[in-house]
Amino acid sequence: MQSNFGHARELLEQAWLQLPGDDETSVKSRLAIDILIEAVPTGEHSKPYRQTEIIDFKRAAKSK
Repeated sequence: MQSNFGHARELLEQAWLQLPGDDETSVKSRLAIDILIEAVPTGEHSKPYRQTEIIDFKRAAKSK
């Protein structure tokens, strides 16, 4: 099962917006969410690509 990084980022951004306060807990929470938001694309783009099978279309068409 593949992760939906775009949706995860969207949810983190929504969580960030729910903490507009200037109190210490809100500020620290936003900083922590900022780190997570930055980690999502880093993780998404650093994972190795899985190898795919290249199909020879001429051979595939002949077998049908």
